[in-house]
Amino acid sequence: MAKKNPISLEGAVMTDAGLNYKGVIMEPVVEKCEGCERVVSYENSTYCPTYAKPSAKWAKGSCNFATHTRNEADKAGKTKVNPLKASKRAARGR
Repeated sequence: MAKKNPISLEGAVMTDAGLNYKGVIMEPVVEKCEGCERVVSYENSTYCPTYAKPSAKWAKGSCNFATHTRNEADKAGKTKVNPLKASKRAARGR
């Protein structure tokens, strides 16, 4: 197994606009991010060094960077199927 590198915000500077990390203003994480291995504490707040705006990542469902959640299938137990691909499969007899 490969060793995991600890994620840090080394070189980050707190400004009036927020946390400036590598030229990007970072926003604090949202509640849904709690429990993720990527979350890092910095001066009484927690930030995600992978994505600057965590709230936008969770806006349309699950964050694809989240280490504490799994993408689940639909409520019917089936995954979404592209209708065009489904029609081509049906035409081939699959």
